[in-house]
Amino acid sequence: MKRAMLPCILFAAVAAFAADAAEYPVRPVRIVVPVPAGSGADIVLREIAQKLPIDWGQQVVVDNRPGANGIIGMGLVAQSKPDGYTLLYGFTSVLTVNRSIYKSVPYDTLRDFAPITQTVTNTIALVVNPYLPVRSVKQLVALGRSRPGDLLYASAGIGNVSHLTAVLFEVESGLKMLHVPYKGTTPALTELISGQNALIFTPLAGAASHIRSGRLRLLATCGTRRSTVFPGTPTMIESGFPKVISVGWGGLLAPAGTPPDIVRKVHRDTARVLALSEMRDRLGSMGADAESSTPEEFAAWIKSETEKWGRVVRSANLFHSQ
Repeated sequence: MKRAMLPCILFAAVAAFAADAAEYPVRPVRIVVPVPAGSGADIVLREIAQKLPIDWGQQVVVDNRPGANGIIGMGLVAQSKPDGYTLLYGFTSVLTVNRSIYKSVPYDTLRDFAPITQTVTNTIALVVNPYLPVRSVKQLVALGRSRPGDLLYASAGIGNVSHLTAVLFEVESGLKMLHVPYKGTTPALTELISGQNALIFTPLAGAASHIRSGRLRLLATCGTRRSTVFPGTPTMIESGFPKVISVGWGGLLAPAGTPPDIVRKVHRDTARVLALSEMRDRLGSMGADAESSTPEEFAAWIKSETEKWGRVVRSANLFHSQ
């Protein structure tokens, strides 16, 4: 009797599960972003999150959980119920670098998360405090060589792409600079603007408004071609450093075990938002290019980026330094 009932029970559970996925979402959806409000990733996510309720009919809540280079927010989502109501907005360093830098990380990106879609690629920019007497990368290098160890560079945390790009620049330029890590891009930029540090490599999305206002000075961008937002600014390649190439990116993920139907729905709806001309223009004005991918493509991208940045961490002798 019990054996005969088991298939019926399983069928009923699967049917209920499918119905829940089909109706999703029926209550507000929380998207955790593991950086402070005002950071580049936070700004990008909020633009996208404003449009998702059009399809969903439910509020999308952006929940900033900064700390430990994103580890706090990442760990929170990894342990959340896989029902689609807690999602993650992740990016380069928190998804692909942290496990190479830190001895103990309470999550495994490839095991604990279900990739949904990439959303953007971000131009990484070299910006300085405008009171620094330099207007080009060449002048910055000359200043740094005349004062070895005196230049302070900020980052959004040890192992963040802002840190690793600066390390790459040190290797290629021969400069010796002093690293000052912060708990996210927002405090790092605030301290840079106040003159506590000399420079930072940072996603352009979080720095563009400060550059336009004159609070920061843009020296170069780190992509393979010039930024469409600041086309008059040379790349690091044009500035004489062809190996200093760094591009950030971000995307949505869910806790592992989230129903595939929900993952697909979030992917489809996010892709529709990213395809809107006004969204592409808005993100483009901040230095971020809208770029959607399938869950499978995003998973493959995360894996390849993990391998790439792992090599950089090891070559810089940062492996398990914390």
